[in-house]
Amino acid sequence: MSQSAPSRVAIVTGAARGIGEATARKLAADGLAVAVVDLDEGACASAVTAIHDAGGTALAVGADVSDAAQVTAAVERVVVELGAPTVLVNNAGVLRDNLLFKMTEDDWETVMAVHLRGAFLFSRAVQKHMVDAGWGRIVSLSSTSALGNRGQANYAAAKAGIQGFTKTLAIELGRFGITANAVAPGFIVTDMTAATAARVGMEFADFEKAAVSQIPVGRAGRPAPRASRPATCRGGACLRGPEWSRSARGSSPGCVRRRCRPPCRAATRRRGSGGRAGRGRRRTRWDRRSR
Repeated sequence: MSQSAPSRVAIVTGAARGIGEATARKLAADGLAVAVVDLDEGACASAVTAIHDAGGTALAVGADVSDAAQVTAAVERVVVELGAPTVLVNNAGVLRDNLLFKMTEDDWETVMAVHLRGAFLFSRAVQKHMVDAGWGRIVSLSSTSALGNRGQANYAAAKAGIQGFTKTLAIELGRFGITANAVAPGFIVTDMTAATAARVGMEFADFEKAAVSQIPVGRAGRPAPRASRPATCRGGACLRGPEWSRSARGSSPGCVRRRCRPPCRAATRRRGSGGRAGRGRRRTRWDRRSR
């Protein structure tokens, strides 16, 4: 996060483990006071202790992200104990994978409530503090499954919704100095993916191997590297996982600004008029502005 300072306060949901915990620890290492939010406040103890041991400031907060009253109470507690939050990471999530004909209404509603309703409720609760400060950062976790994945009709729909929600936040809140971006990881090794393997009756090593076989770069993600990527885009962007590094429009392999306009310099050089890919192609206004 750019412009971070000791006075800034961040809220990370689903932060007791996995990507959320890694993100909370990274933000604390960058000097922010972090509210570690999860369904069970006791489960946040490990993350909070690790932050304290490293010299950071953290607060464990228990809240159901899909419950409006609990979200409001959680944000109010953060304001009182840490200060007004100006950074929000919507990371809380669950999986209820199943083929469509086996998926129950509860499977559908639970996933939608935690991922999409949770992001809405927390964003709505913190945006007023960001507006008052004239600065804010909202990062929401989407997924490469947003474009569809077998057995994940509920999860894919929720994660696609996150991308539309994020773009709308960027449009509405950008004038107040608030950016909103989404991150769409691919397969990440976490307790949640391990639980999914157990649910379908597979050894996790086999489950991971099957997932990695579909990824061009041939490796699974880990929480810590994902948490270290800065939100450098101007707002409304979706930063995709490693399996998109060869195909995302307007980017070169390894570029994290995959949907920025104008494209990053790496992307512009790759398709410029002097290279093979650019021969016979008329330069666009984005090309001209990037020179």
